[in-house]
Amino acid sequence: MDNEVKRVEILMEALPYIREFRGKSVVIKYGGAAMDQADLKESFALDVILLHLVGINPVIVHGGGPQIGALMKRLGKEPSFVGGMRVTDEETVEIVEMVLVGKINKEIVGLINLHGGKAVGLSGKDGQLLLARRRLHRLPGGEMVDIGLVGEVERVSAEPIRLLEERGYIPVIAPVGVGGGGETYNINADLVAGEVAAALGAEKLIHLTDVDAERLVKAGVIDGGMLPKVESSLRALEGGTAKAHIIDGRLPHAILLELFTREGIGTEIVL
Repeated sequence: MDNEVKRVEILMEALPYIREFRGKSVVIKYGGAAMDQADLKESFALDVILLHLVGINPVIVHGGGPQIGALMKRLGKEPSFVGGMRVTDEETVEIVEMVLVGKINKEIVGLINLHGGKAVGLSGKDGQLLLARRRLHRLPGGEMVDIGLVGEVERVSAEPIRLLEERGYIPVIAPVGVGGGGETYNINADLVAGEVAAALGAEKLIHLTDVDAERLVKAGVIDGGMLPKVESSLRALEGGTAKAHIIDGRLPHAILLELFTREGIGTEIVL
């Protein structure tokens, strides 16, 4: 009997959160192990579908750095990085777009649809969703360098996302932007997630990572891959997002644990 009571308690614990977030948008940055391991992929898809079924509007922004690197090598092109950012020439941006929009985006859409959801994939070019400009990269010494077709978001057009939400679809966004002259830009997916959350006035922004963010914060270490996640979270909060979270995506059903339990499981960032 204890087990049944426990189950009911878990459901009841989720109730106030479901009530609070119903009808609101939750932007999820999807990447890392959660996007690579078969069991975690399935639990991610089910989490997203459950959110949708209880009336919350999940919006997914995904990355794909390792997959881009792998295809470049297969095509005989050596990836090149400056201060952790990919140097992106015309040929590289074509590969980036092929991998992010043509492969990963459709895989995520297919995965959600396979498990009974209704997902639609978008790139920043669709409905001019992500208007971008060139982003220069600042080296540790303060020097600014041009690393090619790497962009930052100039403006998010929220309308295509809103239309999909209103019609009961889950938007899945590839972080490829379009410039004023129609040129393609590769944009850091963490930063895209922050800008999308700000534009939607989302209730929450959730970053799935491969590290325990809380441990890093306690150790006073915020660097490398964590930096854009923090920058993205601050941007979302400034734009009106209520809360931003960085959670360990290696934990099955991490999203549900963060959203629907009192303790949550990640690191909360507030202004």
